[in-house]
Amino acid sequence: MEYKDYYKILGVSKSASKEEIKKAFRKLAVKYHPDKNPGDKTAEAKFKEMNEANEVLSDPEKRKKYDELGSNWNRYQQGGGFDWSSYKQQQGNTGGFQTDFGDLFGGGGGGGFSDFFESFFGGGGSTKRSASRRAYKGRDMQAELPITLEDAFNGAEKVFEINGQTIKLKIKPGVPDGHQLKLTGKGYAGQGGGGNGDLLLTITINKHPVYERKGDDLYMNHPLDIYTAVLGGSIEIKTLKGQIKLTIPKETDSGKTFRLKNLGMPKYGKESHFGDLYVKVELQTPKNLSKEELKLFKELAAMK
Repeated sequence: MEYKDYYKILGVSKSASKEEIKKAFRKLAVKYHPDKNPGDKTAEAKFKEMNEANEVLSDPEKRKKYDELGSNWNRYQQGGGFDWSSYKQQQGNTGGFQTDFGDLFGGGGGGGFSDFFESFFGGGGSTKRSASRRAYKGRDMQAELPITLEDAFNGAEKVFEINGQTIKLKIKPGVPDGHQLKLTGKGYAGQGGGGNGDLLLTITINKHPVYERKGDDLYMNHPLDIYTAVLGGSIEIKTLKGQIKLTIPKETDSGKTFRLKNLGMPKYGKESHFGDLYVKVELQTPKNLSKEELKLFKELAAMK
């Protein structure tokens, strides 16, 4: 059984005040906490050792007993455990402190402490308290899952791997860009029997080559030939629900926007309700005209 220098573990002097001990412990706890060092056994051992040191040095009675035992540790080690009643008597006869070592081993049991601590302080408290110190919930994990606009429109089932685990996820229609899903227990593993953290999964929607999404509405640009713009007619529009025909009135200006009701995105959680699709027509100048076509345009220009 190895002697533990609790002052050295916390990096304080033997004359350190209670506040100095608390400050030193907090500083080290931030550095070595298992949540900040997942899977690091060295950091976990260091954290337990710090807890043990703080358990003793922050308690006046335990600290006093520890200080009394410290200077006589070699006698204990060489003798394989010496006669405490004799030690008490010797100390009493010299006029020094008198301590009833019969209660030194009281205070209950508790796992997770060193043999040295267990021998002198019985675990430093109830089993429940000790267990609570050693059980830490795992950290939450954050990740992004990119999907297409079509996936967001129709809903999708995705299978992906993260942190060594395969996850099957069902995405509802209409999911917004940036929507965060909480997958309980799918984060980093806990420490000391603590539960796993959660996976905070952010859904990101890839940029679409045709549609721009604004809330539940969709926006798109569509070319319009000069003949249909002047004379009127219809054009084929591809929507996420399929092909439709859009009627174009005669003498339609370039840049005019048509609203197509209920052809936008489904509303998240209310899949039977949809936003709208806005189609902006852009006049296309005809190219590669024949001589006859150019002649007709010249004639039209002369009629102005």
